[in-house]
Amino acid sequence: MTKETGYEKDFLLWTQQQAELLKNGHWAELDIEHLVEELEALGRSEQKELGSYLQVLLMHLLKCQYQPERRTKSWDHTLNNCRDKIQDCLEDIPSLQRYLHNPMWRQKYYRRACRDAAKETQKSIETFPDFSCHVEKVTQNLTPHPPSLRGNGEKSKSLSSQERDLERGFPDTVKS
Repeated sequence: MTKETGYEKDFLLWTQQQAELLKNGHWAELDIEHLVEELEALGRSEQKELGSYLQVLLMHLLKCQYQPERRTKSWDHTLNNCRDKIQDCLEDIPSLQRYLHNPMWRQKYYRRACRDAAKETQKSIETFPDFSCHVEKVTQNLTPHPPSLRGNGEKSKSLSSQERDLERGFPDTVKS
């Protein structure tokens, strides 16, 4: 099976063959072009995963701010899950933090979160503020979690969802 045929015909088999070639030091037989392509795609995939969790987190925070009367345990679960997943992404791949520090990157996901929140709340997208300092607070407070929330072997104080949001720098409701 040629390099091209393996890659195009049976991707899983191709990856296993490439791994075996790497393990055995058979450098000349490696499908370098496709390996580079796949490594680059893998990095983009990790970045998109982080962005997806950030988008869902921001959308739910907007929903909580603009429809606090509809806040449910499910929303709280989603907020906590997204924070945990973002934390996992950043712990597994620390270089992803550079995206959280990039205002253009954050703004892209904030705009998407506003679009999604508008659909779910049935409010006009203009209801939600332009890219704001709240997004800065969200990204600054994603990692590390405050010690009282992480446990660290001791019993953590049980916090209400409002206290957790405030501790992380998120207002529970918008002050008009």
